[in-house]
Amino acid sequence: MTLPINPILPIIQNAGEPQGHKPHVRKLGIEDRFWHVPPLKRPSSVISEANTAEQTFIFPGWQNALCFGNDNPVHVEYCSGNGAWIIDKAMASPHINYVAVEMENTRVYKIWRKTKRLKLSNLLVVNAEAFNLTRLYFPQDSISEIFINFPDPWPKRRHAKYRLIQPAFVAELARILKQHGRMTFVTDDAPYAFQVIKEFRRHPAFASLHPDPFYVNDMHAYGTSYFDDLWRQKGKVIHYIQFEKIG
Repeated sequence: MTLPINPILPIIQNAGEPQGHKPHVRKLGIEDRFWHVPPLKRPSSVISEANTAEQTFIFPGWQNALCFGNDNPVHVEYCSGNGAWIIDKAMASPHINYVAVEMENTRVYKIWRKTKRLKLSNLLVVNAEAFNLTRLYFPQDSISEIFINFPDPWPKRRHAKYRLIQPAFVAELARILKQHGRMTFVTDDAPYAFQVIKEFRRHPAFASLHPDPFYVNDMHAYGTSYFDDLWRQKGKVIHYIQFEKIG
């Protein structure tokens, strides 16, 4: 497969170029089933083209042809990794629109490449940091389900502030979910699982779908991923946490 030269895809654009070549400015925009959102903090040496784009870019909406071109339900997976879980879901459920959010460039490229090869019109790949992407661009009451599969647990206590699940992000998930929309969080890390439960139980918009202790260790037909397989092989216990938006 010959990959296109695309200014929004800096990894693709620079594929095959000499090592050490400096990438072009990553542009904010949506093109060819790919949406790139540059980090908000940039070195002063980077030219202001991307800064200007942030001020002028308006998310066109999920129904726009740049995204899905229909009004099917939208499901978002944060921390998509190499895309194994969400690609299986998109293939199995063509009537659902899927959004794969991943910050690491190499992983994003792998997901996009698989999406193109499989001709998945119901999967949009997003290269972005989860919180700012959600806060700046995701419309209110527009998402039917949210999945967060094996995010970095940042296991050291002093690093816990870097975890994805924080009160501000939980509030954003409450904003974008439709009424009775669901959030599913999966992790092998027990301390992180307990923090997630604590944060979602604190928020008045959410109610747990599971009784105390508010998680289960198995979900039939949930799907698998690289990290799911890895941690199960190592004998780790998987925590499935689910909350529903009730208000």
